[in-house]
This record gives sequence, C-alpha cells and structure tokens, in this order.
Amino acid sequence: MVKETINNLAKVLETSKVPIFGICLGHQLLALASGAGTRKMKYGNRGMNLPCTCSTSGRCYITSQNHGYEVDVTSLKNGWEALFTNANDGSNEGIWMGREGKPFFSVQFHPESAPGPRDTEFLFNVFIKSMLDCATQGRLVPIDMPGGELADAIAARPRETVKKVLVLGSGGLSIGQAGEFDYSGSQAIKALKQEGIYTILVNPNIATIQTSKGLADKVYFLPVTADFVRKIIKHEKPDGIYCTFGGQTALGVGILLKDEFESLGVKVLGTPIQTVITTEDRELFAQAMEEIGEKCADSAAAVSFAEAATAAKRIGYPVIVRAAFALGGLGSGFAKNEEELADLCTKAFATSPQVLVEKSMKGWKEIEYEVVRDCRDNCITVCNMEVSYTFDQI
Repeated sequence: MVKETINNLAKVLETSKVPIFGICLGHQLLALASGAGTRKMKYGNRGMNLPCTCSTSGRCYITSQNHGYEVDVTSLKNGWEALFTNANDGSNEGIWMGREGKPFFSVQFHPESAPGPRDTEFLFNVFIKSMLDCATQGRLVPIDMPGGELADAIAARPRETVKKVLVLGSGGLSIGQAGEFDYSGSQAIKALKQEGIYTILVNPNIATIQTSKGLADKVYFLPVTADFVRKIIKHEKPDGIYCTFGGQTALGVGILLKDEFESLGVKVLGTPIQTVITTEDRELFAQAMEEIGEKCADSAAAVSFAEAATAAKRIGYPVIVRAAFALGGLGSGFAKNEEELADLCTKAFATSPQVLVEKSMKGWKEIEYEVVRDCRDNCITVCNMEVSYTFDQI
C-alpha cells in the first residue's frame, strides 16, 4: 500500500496544478515520491520543545515531534532542498523546491500545534496564500517563505569575531544582582568557552559558581568598578566585553565606560549600552513604550524632590515612585501623600539620579516575563511569573 501511495504521489508531483503541503508521515512520503531516501534515527525525536531552524531566514522555531525516521538530505534531487533542520541533532525537519521552484513543501514536525507549540502555525497561512496565488495567476507560483533572507540578516548583523572576552561578574549578592546573575554569568562563560574564546572574569565574590576553577580562563577578584575594569582592559587587551551578566553594578560600569570602549579597542557584545540606558532611564523607557503604542501609567521623570512633588500633584496621590538605574526596585515605593513622597525620594535619590513618579497601580498584580531575543529575531520566553505582592504592598 505504501509503495502504491508513493508511486501515486510521484505522478502527482509531475502533473499537479496546485500546491502540495506534507506533514509528518506526509513529509517522508513526499520525499520518497521525489526520489529521495529516508533512514532510521538512533533515538528519534519525540517531545514538545524541539528547536528547528529555517534555512531561508535562519530563525529557530519550537516544535512538537514524534518520529523515528528522517529524510536523508544527501539524497534530495530534482531541485528539492532542505527547509528546516533540527537544531539539536542536525536531522532534517523539512524540504521544499526553493523560491524559484514549484510550490511543494513538507515538514517533519507538527505545525498544527497538536500537541504544544504554535510557533509554526504560520505554515498553514503560507500554504493558503500559495493556493490563492496559484488560483489567481492560473499557474504554479513559487512559495514565499516569511521571515526574510538569511543572507540579509547576516549582512545587517554580522557575527563579531573575537578571541578574548571580558565578562563583568555578579559581585556580591544584593537587590538587583542576586543569584540569577551568577547563573547567567556562568552560562555566558560556558558558551564562550564552547566557542573557543579566551574568557576573563572580574568578580570579587569567591562564593559564586562563575569564579569556580575550570570556568573562566582567568579571574580577577577585584571590585566591579569603572577604574578597575579600565585597568584590566588596558592590561589584558580583550576584543570584547559583556556588561549584561553582572546585575546593576556591571550595567553601571558599562554606562560609565560607554564612551571609552572604542578607544580602548573593545567591542560591547550582546545588548548595546544605549539600549541598557533606554531601559533604565525611566523617562526614556516611557517614551520608548509610547512610540510602539504600549499603554503605560501616567508618569513623569524627576531629578529633584521639587520636580517629583510637582509631578505627584499633577498625577494625583497615591503614586508609585520608581528609582531609575536600579534593578529589583531598589529605592522604589508607594506614597499616599507628600510626606511619604519626601521620604521615598530621599532614599531613591541616594541611589539614583532620577525617579519616575507614576500613577498608582493599587490592587493590580504584576506578571513578569523573561524574554531573550537575538539578532535573527528569535524570541524565547525563558520564564514567566506572577509577583507575590500587589503594588499597594510595595
């Protein structure tokens, strides 16, 4: 029966006047009908969190899978190309006839999100659009795969070539730089080591994982300050620096040295310093949210108590006072009157040059999403959580 099905599909591939879309077993049948082969995998791929990279855009999607065989891409012929590749084991996850070929394509995973991820449901839209294009033009129209061109993405954001990288560590555990920064810094060091990059760490806290023997190639047990970091850069001459894995202290150093990095011959890797400033400067952040149409509470930035009091009077009590350049809410709080506002501003201005006076969110709950985004526009929600307090309890 399978041989007969494959033979029939082979005839359809020659004579079809409409697009063809194969899924799971349909993917393997289509490949076999095209003249390609399949092979049994050692373990197979089964689960709901399997990453697959698209060959056209370089974007990675999370998929659900349940298969023990794969299409042998080395056996593809007659214009067929790999479309998706499993990012874990490099196995084939999709084929197509390219942007200039017939609108035939297939995927090994389950884009119908049964079960799990909905990342690749867009493939059904691709298929529907292909059907409409072919019907409108009265001919087989090549598929237009979304996500842009990989070559364009690489040209727009070329990979940095570095041999030695300085990582600003987590330092002492405190508000704004707790254990999660020890973890993220450790993972950054491991990733750099896997790339064969010589790694230098600055971290005065010996009670961290990232300072353990065998991680960084060299560790400076010195305070993470602009003066020490500047001296280390001049001595070690690293190609690059990471400022985003050490909490508020490391971010602050990055901001202080942002105008010196170029003359010191070091590239800032990862998040640009200006982006850090935009997210930490409460006024700039509010403006950025407004530009993209995100709703924010009525607010005003202040650099003195007088400005804060004027803003609070305009907005109306109660208000939230948020200190800028302070991860974890250090120096922030809730004020019901001017006396409480003065007390909060005294504390906030002791740690920050700016505060944001914001309309009260009393009774609201905070749901936080930790999202990582890369230069290929891949976005991963690492975790999400409901904060255990309401804003009126700050």
